[in-house]
Amino acid sequence: MSLCDQVRKTAFAIHQYHGNGYLEKVYENALAHRLTKIGLLVKQQHRLVIYDEDGTEIGEYFADLFIENALVVELKATKAIIDEHKAQLIHYLKGSKIEHGLLINFGSHPFFIQKFVKSEALSKSIATIAPLFLFAISAFFCGESI
Repeated sequence: MSLCDQVRKTAFAIHQYHGNGYLEKVYENALAHRLTKIGLLVKQQHRLVIYDEDGTEIGEYFADLFIENALVVELKATKAIIDEHKAQLIHYLKGSKIEHGLLINFGSHPFFIQKFVKSEALSKSIATIAPLFLFAISAFFCGESI
């Protein structure tokens, strides 16, 4: 997804310029600002509905960023990403029926970004060996150069 590449490059540039140490909201504002400047539709703290398996609305959450009505971005400004941070984004994708998500941590050095893709079609084709939702995960650990 080329959109993920644009977000990754922009987030990395922000990390290079600002470094780590700010609160999450500073990075959220910076990423929203820069992505909007290049012409992307960016919604901050965007409400996404969570659905039960039968399609019933059961709640909501607010995505840090929702880009081009297709990509959920969950931001962190912590020393390290833990399993609970990954689970949070995975469940956001599952519950909201959004296919693509990025988990970005501005608080660590080196810069951390991980892409999550939810694919129902893929999981249905290998249902005997996969749970209902299969999450393909790609990680990018970026050093000083990209």
